[in-house]
Amino acid sequence: MALPDESVVHGSKASPQDLPAVDRLLRAPDTQSLIAAHGHTLVAGEARALLDALRPRAVAGQLPLADVQPEAMQAALLERVQARLAPRMQRVLNLTGTVIHTNLGRALLADEALAHLLRLMAGPNNLEYDLATGGRGDRDSVVEELLTTLTGAEAATVVNNNAAAVLLTLGAMARDREVIVSRGELVEIGGAFRMPDVMASAGAHMVEVGTTNRTHPRDYEEAITERTALLLKVHTSNYAVQGFTASVDESVLAGIAHARGLPVATDLGSGSLVDLAAYGLPREPLPQEKLAAGCDVVTFSGDKLLGGPQAGLIVGSKEAVGRIRKFPMKRALRMSKLPLAALEATLRLYLRPERLAQDLPTLRLLTRPLEAIQATARAVHGPLAEAVAPRFTVEPVALQGQIGSGSLPVERLPSAGLALAPAGITRKGIGRALDQLAQALRQLPLPVIGRIADDRLLLDLRCLEDAADLLGQLPHLRERLA
Repeated sequence: MALPDESVVHGSKASPQDLPAVDRLLRAPDTQSLIAAHGHTLVAGEARALLDALRPRAVAGQLPLADVQPEAMQAALLERVQARLAPRMQRVLNLTGTVIHTNLGRALLADEALAHLLRLMAGPNNLEYDLATGGRGDRDSVVEELLTTLTGAEAATVVNNNAAAVLLTLGAMARDREVIVSRGELVEIGGAFRMPDVMASAGAHMVEVGTTNRTHPRDYEEAITERTALLLKVHTSNYAVQGFTASVDESVLAGIAHARGLPVATDLGSGSLVDLAAYGLPREPLPQEKLAAGCDVVTFSGDKLLGGPQAGLIVGSKEAVGRIRKFPMKRALRMSKLPLAALEATLRLYLRPERLAQDLPTLRLLTRPLEAIQATARAVHGPLAEAVAPRFTVEPVALQGQIGSGSLPVERLPSAGLALAPAGITRKGIGRALDQLAQALRQLPLPVIGRIADDRLLLDLRCLEDAADLLGQLPHLRERLA
């Protein structure tokens, strides 16, 4: 197809007859190169899709003739192939101020976990093979000894997330029977997933005791009947009730339960294996403390404060964990080899507690000194201001971040960052300008996610350990805002 005079091309519209046939488009030299790189099936499919997209516009007389010229068609086909192959899940820069962000993948894996994954997944591994005996192994054994060592539990098992851990525990220990829980602990976690719904899905019958703000030992004692199977505690890690409150701790609850021959389970939600107060952070209850208080089962998450992959960890007595492990639902909820390998590598880091704040990314970011964050803000301020000028101004600001949207959400972390505000526009246009800026940041090669508040776009720099990750993208940002 010859290229007509440029003035004619840019001033004319293409007809359906101007569109090349699929075979002709596929025979073009540039298309042949695409086929050599990606195969005929993908490229031919995208070529047909491209022509199908252009044809209605040509029929309506709305397709510029320039768009059907060989170079334009090749460029459009290349763009479609690249878009089809582009991953939907991408790494992003989390500058929201929330370190353990539910929507941004929560905890970051440690370098040792990533290296362990790469080594293991490149070939066969002993997921369910006992190297000592040469017989069939149990995948729980990959992490059980680590978990019992770190928590003091008699036994441990793992499933694919903490909601599954609670579901499995309730199903194994209380199916078709009653579970007593404080009304003030009927939490809702992300995605409108509520504790009463988990209870019902497990086939257990929930018995609420106490009130929203106050529950006493006698409330549990008076609710126990011959149908009672379990007493349950739920740590309210994603909200706080303050003021006139009362609750029953696990040591008292265990005394009540064990006197009646009943077990006690506690769900810690986020869960931490170390005392965060030692790092200047708000203290969270530890599994080892709950076990020492007499709990028969403790469940907690792997990808929040623990700093590993998504996982539900179940630790407790041999009898209780044995029942849970044998429950038929366990196989449906078991962990696959990728997160299991990452969890093992993460748990091994806890055997060296003196190095934990250095080796565990989540803890490293949570404990990052304010001075280091402020230094990053100073390094980024000037180049960023130049990139967004004259449409936006940039100023350093003190910020208050948070540990997690679902983990200690009410606790604040002193931080620092940059505030971008629209320049030279009326208040009516501020919202649209900020939305355009946020979109431009999200469309960078390494998407940047901030937050909009008080007519400004805020970039909290606590999680930006390498300023080059942002600075290297500023030319792209300048182009998008031009």
